[in-house]
Amino acid sequence: MDSAEFHAAVYSVVRQIPVQKVTTYGHVAKVIGMPRHSRHVGQALKFLSPNGNTEPPVPWQRVVSSTGAISSRGPGTDGAQRQREALEAEGVEVHVGRTGDLLVSLADYGWFPAPGEVQLDAA
Repeated sequence: MDSAEFHAAVYSVVRQIPVQKVTTYGHVAKVIGMPRHSRHVGQALKFLSPNGNTEPPVPWQRVVSSTGAISSRGPGTDGAQRQREALEAEGVEVHVGRTGDLLVSLADYGWFPAPGEVQLDAA
């Protein structure tokens, strides 16, 4: 799978995450058949326009870390806060953990279908 195919597969899976649900970078990687490439899933999502104006839209905010944490985008960036706001606008509860990280309960909001249950768009 080349880079363009990988990105297309990631976006296909992320488009299927229902409103008020989240999944993890690792689960997206597993669903597309690349279980050791969770970091690459994050990289693929970074390529999306910050305005979210892809057609059809890719709800990037619905992908979190394996602990349910919203990943930091680094000092001086507002990506984590934008993700929090987008999730809360959908009805997903985000709380602040004891170390200050933003967390989503995977037990309450997790979406983890088996790989065969997710239809990948034809490239």
